[in-house]
Amino acid sequence: MALPQRRTDIGPPHYKDFLPPVIQKNYGDWKYHEVINGGLMVHVANSGDKIWTVRIASPRLLATDTIREYADLAEKYCGGYVRFTTRNNVEFLVSEEKNIEPLVAELKAKKQMLGGIGPRISNIVHTQGWIHCHSACTDASGLVKVLMDEFADYFNEKTLPNKVRFAVACCTNMCGAVHCSDIAVVAIHRKVPRIEHENVKNMCEVPSTLACCPTGAISPDPAKKSIKIKDEKCMYCGNCYSVCPALPISDSEYDGVAIVVGGKVGSLRSDPKFSKLVIPYIPNNPPRWPEVAKAFKIILDAYIAGAKKHERVGEWVERIGWEQFFNITKFPFTFQHIDDFTIARETFRTSAAFKW
Repeated sequence: MALPQRRTDIGPPHYKDFLPPVIQKNYGDWKYHEVINGGLMVHVANSGDKIWTVRIASPRLLATDTIREYADLAEKYCGGYVRFTTRNNVEFLVSEEKNIEPLVAELKAKKQMLGGIGPRISNIVHTQGWIHCHSACTDASGLVKVLMDEFADYFNEKTLPNKVRFAVACCTNMCGAVHCSDIAVVAIHRKVPRIEHENVKNMCEVPSTLACCPTGAISPDPAKKSIKIKDEKCMYCGNCYSVCPALPISDSEYDGVAIVVGGKVGSLRSDPKFSKLVIPYIPNNPPRWPEVAKAFKIILDAYIAGAKKHERVGEWVERIGWEQFFNITKFPFTFQHIDDFTIARETFRTSAAFKW
């Protein structure tokens, strides 16, 4: 005899509890899906049942009022079913076709941006930036605003050879998906942390501060009852500042961003790819970061002009070769671009499609 389901606060509820009835009924039995426009698609089951997805871009940093607005719209038109994608898109799951038009009309009236479905730019995943993170090298949400303003047409109307995923990380600890996005920004520190010796003994535990450094650049300094840093071993990750607040690393003059290209998560047509460095440093120039927006436009325009249908950015670059990529974009090639990292390729199977 089966025991009744016991509810606890350990772990999340099962995801199937939150699926719309149409999806639960036809789970794993779908016939096809069709992208109707940038903000609307339909899934059709073998039974003939249909469910429509209406997608909008979210501001990513959400006010409670905004979330309540989404919930009210979902209750009104979707039976309460709404979800967030991993790229921070908001998807309203509509089971009745008659509700699509009024939902879209109300979203447009509220000035929500519909799009992101199909071979387009999706909403941009990003980290916290200056608004929240203590070790940020740039402002993630500000940069995302700039990029979405620049490429909004490719989110809702214009199409691309394939989907393109942008990402922004405000430091190299990278809470975002920079390593596996088509075109991405990763912010960088370029100076060794400053040591506030008087504060180290009051604010920091020296053993954990030494242990937190991934390169072993930090060692004790008994004479000052503090620590010291070997500059040539520091890689500016800022991990020590998280453990010891007396080691501030942010610097308004030297902090900036790098641009990486060619990453992807999916294994369709080719294995998942890590992004590779394209521009090693662009200084912070808020509030509009014009140099970053210009670089993204150069890369995206070159991709649109040269890629075959269904090619992702990284697949296009690998087909033409990185030398040709740099020739087309006119970005300078420097010593930072030399890829000598071989450990992962030689010791781990990095493909999602293992061959046994």
